[in-house]
Amino acid sequence: MKNLIKYILIVLVFSGMIACDTLEPIDENRLGFDDVSANPNLAEGILLNGYSGLVNQYSFSEAATDDAVNNILDNNYKRMALGELSAQFNPASRWNSFERVFWVNRFLEIIDAREIEWSRDTLTNKMFYMRLEGEALALRGLHHFYALQAHAGIGTSGELLGIPYFTEFIEPDGNFNVPRLSFEASVQAIMADFDEALTLLPTDYGLSQGQVDEWYSDLEDFDYVKYQVVNDNFFDLRISGRIVKALKARLALFAASPSFLNSQGYYNLAANNAAEILNTIGGVAGLDPNGLEFYASDDNLVSSEMLWRSSLGGNTSNYEKRMFPPSVNGNGEINPTHNFVMAFPMQDGNPATEANGFDPQNPYANRDPRLEKYVVLNGASFGGGTINTGVGGGNDRLDSIPQQSTTTGYYLKKLLRPDVRINNDNTATGKIHVDVYFRYTELFLIFAEAANEIGGPDHQVGGITARDVIAAIRDRAGIAQPDNYLASITTMEEMRELIRNERRIELSFEGHRFWDLRRWGLSLNETAKGYFFDGSNYVELPSVEIRNYQPFATYMPIPNAETVKFSELEQNNGW
Repeated sequence: MKNLIKYILIVLVFSGMIACDTLEPIDENRLGFDDVSANPNLAEGILLNGYSGLVNQYSFSEAATDDAVNNILDNNYKRMALGELSAQFNPASRWNSFERVFWVNRFLEIIDAREIEWSRDTLTNKMFYMRLEGEALALRGLHHFYALQAHAGIGTSGELLGIPYFTEFIEPDGNFNVPRLSFEASVQAIMADFDEALTLLPTDYGLSQGQVDEWYSDLEDFDYVKYQVVNDNFFDLRISGRIVKALKARLALFAASPSFLNSQGYYNLAANNAAEILNTIGGVAGLDPNGLEFYASDDNLVSSEMLWRSSLGGNTSNYEKRMFPPSVNGNGEINPTHNFVMAFPMQDGNPATEANGFDPQNPYANRDPRLEKYVVLNGASFGGGTINTGVGGGNDRLDSIPQQSTTTGYYLKKLLRPDVRINNDNTATGKIHVDVYFRYTELFLIFAEAANEIGGPDHQVGGITARDVIAAIRDRAGIAQPDNYLASITTMEEMRELIRNERRIELSFEGHRFWDLRRWGLSLNETAKGYFFDGSNYVELPSVEIRNYQPFATYMPIPNAETVKFSELEQNNGW
């Protein structure tokens, strides 16, 4: 871990933020912390490091699950799924999240010293201190959560362990040899940072005067004009109280899951935090009607589906170049599995079985409309061409071009801008893309899962039930109404399976399935299947990729380089 912060004292990246003649140069023209701690712009630059490394929807870790196969032979997630996962090789590791933790801890030291003048006005200065400290605490909790999600597990001692929790900046020669907390103690430490942040952050930026949170409006000599200077909607993309409550719900659901605490208390916490936010947007009526394809058009990029996102990027085509089929000049990298395709129900909401009208020789007829939105099916129009993955399909045909053509009979459609065009000369007409860190649909599904685990399909939390949420999601998807299949669900167990399936579909290819299988304790070794049109019939390919996870892979390893250096750092069992 020392390597992570060896150069934390180097802050050249921020030197461009101020005029060159405002600071005296020191050795090698580097700025020291004395300079940084005296300059508001540079100090805030330290905090902004906490906004790096945020997890967005573009990890494509589904290639390590039953939802997809990566056709690049040396892809790290493929290698992991085929049996290479170890303490020495773990592409899903998030141990480097601690680097951001140390950045925000250093910023919190600056905050504690109260030596920076953010504004000459006393009230404005105080509010800047409040908001910036709240951001730092929230980001510290979030980056610890990332590490916990990736590395919590049953240690060699048999105890369910979490992670080390760092609340102070440590100099490069300091003591990093600290033990992991218990799992629940780690969760509580993150919750404590989130809760303290909630007493400092505005619920939202750009609030009207009547909406201002009481911890601001109750300040002595409160002035709304000065408040706007600190918390105007100019700061919309920064972490807010609303976002922190959503993160608390995500953390609580993770902690409550079967592989961890299996706790009613944490399910309650998840449901209550989610319901509190959802009721501010009208409950299930607030489900964004355009949320299914939040990524697909310029208008939707700033839709109400996005609870937290990045700024809008420039016109690019990088993901489309990687994922489009070969005939439209892509590399076809991610291939959804037939396993995933069969998770989509029939249009009437019933599971896709022959008893419910599924025809193996007309497999995409009368299916959930989300299927053709998220997967490029045989015969579909996409990317400016018609994509045929069976006999006669040319470069798009299954296994036609190694490491480019599909291996499963499907190409990825979700997350890609369908209006991107990649030309034969490798130039492209790009479109705006945005990183999304939290969607409202995820929050709805967090609520549904937690509420069902508390009291079943019709248990109310904040006036909402799991059935209400799933009904709204399936109605938005285009499931025919009335949804008789949903109406037939009466038990917690039946609703649990439906919620998990809806989560699989709705949050597909956004990096959730990889962690969901682990927290639910489900098999990681489901063989990836394909589907191929041989010119006359569709044929199932039962073994496109045989997964090879160790039985203890539910819990991911601590990096070997860390456990070798630090004797107090207990490894997870089996690694």
